[in-house]
Amino acid sequence: MRTLVIGIFSAAFVPLAHGQLPTQPPKTWATCAACHAAQGAASIGPPLTGVVGRKAGSVAGFSYSRAMKSASFNWDDKSLAEFLADPQQAVPGNRMPFAGVSEPGEVAELVKYLKTLQ
Repeated sequence: MRTLVIGIFSAAFVPLAHGQLPTQPPKTWATCAACHAAQGAASIGPPLTGVVGRKAGSVAGFSYSRAMKSASFNWDDKSLAEFLADPQQAVPGNRMPFAGVSEPGEVAELVKYLKTLQ
């Protein structure tokens, strides 16, 4: 019994294996959720459901900046990581009033979580 209990508690604290998607949002998600919905309609920012693979600036009915509407890329791991780290450098002139996430590990966790929003 003792081994089983230790095994159960140990499993709860094992970090995600490479490529495994999280089931819960990372702590940093609260910053995003202040303006973006994970599911449903647009809020202050566009909803992030299905963002991975979507063309930047393309959610119907959302009023994007000219810079974001003109962006010519689809959101993928690299473009999301660059944007989350420094939105103004990634898409100069966008209207998102956010300085970015400074910790690379937090950026990586956010990108993993965004992949789950399908």
